[in-house]
Amino acid sequence: MNLNIEGTTRFFPYNVTLLEISQHFKDNHKSTIVAAKVDNLMVDLSTKVDRDCEIQFVDMSTEEGMMVYRRSLTFVLIKAVKDILPGSKVTIEHSLGKGLYCEIHGSTVNNKIVQTIKNRMKEIIDANYPIVKKYMDKKEALDLFMKEGLKEKVCLFKYSDRDEIPVYYCDDVVDFFYSPCVPSTGYLKLFDLLLYFPGVILLFPEPAKPDVLPTFVDVPKLASIFKEAEEWANILNIGYVSSLNDMIKNGHGRELVLISEALHEKKIASIADHIYQNKMIKLVLIAGPSSSGKTSFVHRLSVQLRVNGLKPLPISLDNYFLPRDKTPKDEFGNYNFETIDALDLELFNDQIIKLMQGEEVELPIFNFKRGVREEKGQIVQLEKNQIILVEGIHGLNERLTRDIPKDSKYRVYISALTQLNLDEHNRISTTETRLLRRIVRDNQFRSSDAEETILMWPSVRKGEENYIFPYQEDADIMFNSSLPYELPAIKKYAEPLLREINKDSKAFSVAQELLEILSYFVNLEDESAIPPNSLIKEFIGGSCLDV
Repeated sequence: MNLNIEGTTRFFPYNVTLLEISQHFKDNHKSTIVAAKVDNLMVDLSTKVDRDCEIQFVDMSTEEGMMVYRRSLTFVLIKAVKDILPGSKVTIEHSLGKGLYCEIHGSTVNNKIVQTIKNRMKEIIDANYPIVKKYMDKKEALDLFMKEGLKEKVCLFKYSDRDEIPVYYCDDVVDFFYSPCVPSTGYLKLFDLLLYFPGVILLFPEPAKPDVLPTFVDVPKLASIFKEAEEWANILNIGYVSSLNDMIKNGHGRELVLISEALHEKKIASIADHIYQNKMIKLVLIAGPSSSGKTSFVHRLSVQLRVNGLKPLPISLDNYFLPRDKTPKDEFGNYNFETIDALDLELFNDQIIKLMQGEEVELPIFNFKRGVREEKGQIVQLEKNQIILVEGIHGLNERLTRDIPKDSKYRVYISALTQLNLDEHNRISTTETRLLRRIVRDNQFRSSDAEETILMWPSVRKGEENYIFPYQEDADIMFNSSLPYELPAIKKYAEPLLREINKDSKAFSVAQELLEILSYFVNLEDESAIPPNSLIKEFIGGSCLDV
């Protein structure tokens, strides 16, 4: 076969595996190759190549490669628990502190048990068990899952029309994963397992440093928000995607929407009540990653503050950008508008303090086309019962408000922290949910197609990692903007956009993964119960708020 591999043309025999081919290219990669893209579609290295095609190997220095590593490592954890604690079940819950939070059901977890599981994982990795993928007839696969006690996987495929299901084997353990795994357990030497009661934290490297295991940093505020999301799921009687699908199919979609929205409104009202009761607070700072619903949240919080008799004064950080000739540049010589040093911090602090002291100030208006401030700004003065609202990515960074007394400010972190997973072992990441939101919104309101949004996403994520996530625990309160029904609502908008991306695009593999996730959800056909001020309306359209 004539294969185009990473920019070179090579000839290989028919039905050679990608693993065999990868041995010829491993020296071209700084970290371990864990998967490959064949014509831009992510596949396991065990895949046999039977035609002329283009191949790009995926290593651990990429986010996609690290996802393969993490997924495979959870398989080892599942096997270790089965070996050490027969009858116990592992659930992969969510990311936390650069690791994965997992729970072990059916046994009491303590440091001794965790160390025993960790030692067994090391033995499994040292034994280098093959991780084998087989496609099975749907009925045969579901019978196997039922026999193994994997009932959620059986329920997951209840509404699926696929004929075959990929089943992964590792020694005596079987499982289903919707994306590739590594060829064998020997690939997974770098990990750690820590007690994080009532569960455990599974640690693994990061793409930026694939050969280094990061130190676990506890994030108790974020953990409590995930716990809150779990409690909300219990209120709604939604454990996994299958129960969500059942609710919608059984005619309870409206009820699901109404309760979900009521929980959001209750939380926003609670935040507004706290701000009102603390008379020292004069400045509310709101920050969060892309597509977390910040704009809608600010408007809804403003309404609740008005209910309490407070009149919000919105101030945009965008107007405090430094003139273009003073804007810092990144390592590539491009203007870095993401860094906090691109803002005039001195002017911002000076004006906020003057406003809080009752003085009149002239707020700047930045002309992005010319890269300078307008000669005349907006004259404002804080009225009685008026409070300043500032939304921007640097809202939680203490440098932004370094001169403002701590008691005078209140910091809110907002993100779509997905708790609903496909099944016990297949999670839906917060990042994937936000990306789907952004794809739909960018197409609806910014004339951008899904390909453009996906290709731009890595740079967006880099900015979040540098300027938002390190400060999330500094928030006074966190708000989870995720809605249990949002993926069924977004599905009909996102799928056509993702299907437009062809195999020649570098965005194709991500598009296919997102389509795979959406395929497990039924559509929420009736949107009439979604209120016009819902955060999800910011993305699918029809919002009554100024978004």
